[in-house]
Amino acid sequence: MKTGNRSSTSRRKSGLTALLLMTIMLPIVGCGDNEPEAGSNQTAPKGDVTLVIGAYSVAKDALQEILPEFKAEWKASTGQDIAFQESYEASGTQARSIVGGFDADITLLALEGDMDKLVKAELVDPEWSNTETKGMVTRSIVVLGTRAGNPLGIKDFDDLTKPGVKVLYPNPKTSGGAQWDINAIYGAGLKKSEAATGTKDPEAAKKFLKDVHSNIESMDKSGRASMAAFEYGVGDVIVTYENELLARIAQGVRYDIVVPPSTILIENPAAVVSRNADRHGVREAADAFVQYLYSDTAQKLFAKYGFRPVQEQLADRMQEDFPQPPQLFTIDYLGGWDEVRDTLYSKRGVWYQVLAGR
Repeated sequence: MKTGNRSSTSRRKSGLTALLLMTIMLPIVGCGDNEPEAGSNQTAPKGDVTLVIGAYSVAKDALQEILPEFKAEWKASTGQDIAFQESYEASGTQARSIVGGFDADITLLALEGDMDKLVKAELVDPEWSNTETKGMVTRSIVVLGTRAGNPLGIKDFDDLTKPGVKVLYPNPKTSGGAQWDINAIYGAGLKKSEAATGTKDPEAAKKFLKDVHSNIESMDKSGRASMAAFEYGVGDVIVTYENELLARIAQGVRYDIVVPPSTILIENPAAVVSRNADRHGVREAADAFVQYLYSDTAQKLFAKYGFRPVQEQLADRMQEDFPQPPQLFTIDYLGGWDEVRDTLYSKRGVWYQVLAGR
């Protein structure tokens, strides 16, 4: 399978191109950035059933098409009119808001760890992830974005360590979704050490992350701010999410997408906020909506906005649109989220040692 540069003019060879080009007005979105989403819907629509959705901001544009489709299907099957009250925030902000009292019936978040906060608060059932995809409704991968034509010939994370290459990624201390970027770089370092010695070498992975970080040009507080800085002309390469760059390319912005041979699979969860849905008497509709997110219709609409399908048959049909890196790893390769939070992001973790130059 071919990896490496995928230019904005040649990358899409199928119907996905036409779908993406329909999203010309798609705004820049981040993954789990700790900023409120401007323009969140604060109205209270009326219907026979009203569902309150608290989602992370990157899901907004896809949901604007998915919600009407579900509304029509619910009407056809039940005869009821369904209305939606929507809130879009950064993933961590949204999770904290729900824990703090925001009465969402359904939530879509960027990180499993944010969903864990709702489980610990006894808002979401512990069994929320008992699905074939472990509760994940969208996927993406961490990629590299370059200027049009890839003038520096970037092919891999290794190239980010070269002298003079100016790198952008957001700060994982302030942006939960930015942790995916750091996880990808650290994991690629582990893969390198494993290929060389036969075993994972955390010290080698730490050095690799440190070498990349030594070329950091800008480390903004969010993925959205990082993308805005890159678009303004800061830096040579941005470490970001595939769907983020696809959204910008769909708007006509000329970037190249470089898929590193070793990178991480991003997975984003959705669940019913059971305590709220039960209290509001909308559990049946809430359960049906979350299930609908796995449907062909919803998954195709997510793909329209650059997300990789979680439905395997659909993913197989879209392999040309979403090439598989040869060494695509998951968070489990790093030991799972509990291990990652302790190893990388605790006060004495690898990330903070890198920041301190140790």
